[in-house]
Amino acid sequence: MQKPKTINWGIIGLGKIANKFAQDLINLEHVQLYAVASRNQEKANDFAKLYNAKVAYDSYQALAEDSNIDAVYIATPHVFHKAHTILCLNHSKAVLCEKPFAMNYHEVQEMIATAKAKKTLLMEALWTYFLPHYQLVLQHITNETFGKIIKIEADFGFQPEIDLSSRVFKKSLGGGSLLDIGIYPIFAALSTLGKPIHIESKATFFDNEVDSSCLMVFSYNNGVEAHLKSTLLKNTPTEAIFHCKKGTIKINSRFQEPTNVTLISEEKERTINFDYSTNGYSFEIEHFNELIRQEKTESDVMTFAFSRDLIELLDTVRSQIGLKYE
Repeated sequence: MQKPKTINWGIIGLGKIANKFAQDLINLEHVQLYAVASRNQEKANDFAKLYNAKVAYDSYQALAEDSNIDAVYIATPHVFHKAHTILCLNHSKAVLCEKPFAMNYHEVQEMIATAKAKKTLLMEALWTYFLPHYQLVLQHITNETFGKIIKIEADFGFQPEIDLSSRVFKKSLGGGSLLDIGIYPIFAALSTLGKPIHIESKATFFDNEVDSSCLMVFSYNNGVEAHLKSTLLKNTPTEAIFHCKKGTIKINSRFQEPTNVTLISEEKERTINFDYSTNGYSFEIEHFNELIRQEKTESDVMTFAFSRDLIELLDTVRSQIGLKYE
């Protein structure tokens, strides 16, 4: 049996999420963390040493130009996703770009158009889609195990220390609750019910005009609604609950990351554990590696169409709450 091709990865942007991604990456087979890049050479050196990367760059351009790299994970702040994605695509690197894909629909379209023109793989890194517990939920919903969905409730809230120099609170970096964490409840609705026929949104804001919380109601045919919430003002259950005609599917806290699922019907209630042994990024990495090996240019799970729909919903909510980025 032929050994699978080893995929050489590069990582651009070496913050908190890149560390978790790298921890999972280096524990996979037929994969190598080849290079990392930061605007700070010392930071790049430290990251490379920690995860045994061969090369540490102080330039994203230099990493993009490295012919030894097959795939690049982009974990820079939201506002740089488009530029860094296009930089890597133009050097024929497969790109896995952290969510949100970009700042708006126009940027996402430009990224997809570049990927198609270069015939190079591009995918939005929305890891939840690939987690086994979420795939099980999607299976139950598709099979209508408990009948059709009649209502969704999904929230994501935490209360970070207020630090206006932090990326989370910086408007210039796309900070705020909506793009950072509100994307997950919206994803839960979109991946199960599709695009709504009507949206109502309202928000609160910090003094620097970054959204501190966002309440959204997505309306669908037959009176079905998704009640969605994101907040940086308090810790919330961070659950996704799918109320169906004959039961309830509940993804327990924190629903967007490795967790468990409770299935509730009139007869019984049972919780399914998944014995996760990774941070959860390994599943999207393995999917992406297979796409590269099969010479695919688009994921059949996280499709371009889905990413377009997701950013379009985020744009609509932003417009309704009057959120404008610099």
